[in-house]
Amino acid sequence: MFYVTMTDKFMSGWGAAAGKTNKLVIECQTHEDAERVARNARQRREMRRVSIRATKPYYRPDSFLTSWRSFDDLHGDWKA
Repeated sequence: MFYVTMTDKFMSGWGAAAGKTNKLVIECQTHEDAERVARNARQRREMRRVSIRATKPYYRPDSFLTSWRSFDDLHGDWKA
């Protein structure tokens, strides 16, 4: 399992993430899928600090709102 992690600047600081940083984590079965997601995330203006990890990330809930997605659930440009 690989994890693509990124900071979503658009969703950070308001709504459910009021006063927090919104982290998006996408779980991928293969490194190839993770590379594809990371490449596409780096092309999005709102995504910062994009990285691929082999270990499951943890972010402190008092500072971060973590959104989890699976590669299989992604649509459109994410899988291009």
